[in-house]
Amino acid sequence: MNALAPTKTAASTKAIRPFHLAFPVRDIAEARKFYGELLGCAEGRSSETWVDFDFYGHQVVAHLAPEETGYKQAGAVDGHDVPVKHFGVILSIPDWKALAKKLTDAGIKFIIEPYVRFEGEVGEQHTMFFLDPSGNALEFKAFANDDMIFAK
Repeated sequence: MNALAPTKTAASTKAIRPFHLAFPVRDIAEARKFYGELLGCAEGRSSETWVDFDFYGHQVVAHLAPEETGYKQAGAVDGHDVPVKHFGVILSIPDWKALAKKLTDAGIKFIIEPYVRFEGEVGEQHTMFFLDPSGNALEFKAFANDDMIFAK
């Protein structure tokens, strides 16, 4: 067994470490407005071609690469076309509802409107999908019971 491989026991007993994700954007100022102002992500280090954001405790970095932006493929999940390439965060249900309202009030166009996926089944979750201004797909979700996050 690989000592570095994550296990359910390790994941449930150790504090979760922040992840790092780099993604392309078409315009740095636009990314700052979306991630910083709308989503409320504090800004870290930056240059003219990239900017770090504190994305709910995780480090995401918007890199200026207009030719790499957008999503191209979706897959069927619970009767919806879900962007294959996406990222996001699992929130508490109250925080998820507050974000859904904030995004709706801001006029964000959803790819998948906020709803409850897999209702009444294992893995039931609140979910919503939307695009940032560069066409990167984001999913925010919430579970009534976090034990359902990896349930089969």
